[in-house]
Amino acid sequence: MKHKEIRHLSLRNGAHLQTLDDLRDFIHGTICELNEFEPDVFEMTEVILTRGKRPCGRLFCLHGPRRVRLTAIWETDSNSVLFYDAVGERSRKVRLTNAPHLVSSMVANRGNVF
Repeated sequence: MKHKEIRHLSLRNGAHLQTLDDLRDFIHGTICELNEFEPDVFEMTEVILTRGKRPCGRLFCLHGPRRVRLTAIWETDSNSVLFYDAVGERSRKVRLTNAPHLVSSMVANRGNVF
């Protein structure tokens, strides 16, 4: 998994992600890096966020040790990812130069909720 670790380190501001899986990998790796977790050890779940009836983003939650939950929100309006620590304070914001289409990704992953 060294390739993923290096890739996460190189994707900071201006991250360019093509698919929803790329976005998931980036978010999972960044949360692990920020909290010094081993990559690919902890499960991550996600839900689609809506404003009214229109999808506006996704909430990702990494379920860490001792029931710790670390979250990230992909805001599609600003095309950025906001990372939050275990107490709910924002720890990082990354603006994406490109991102997967939210509406088409809704169909691909309806079952991932927490």
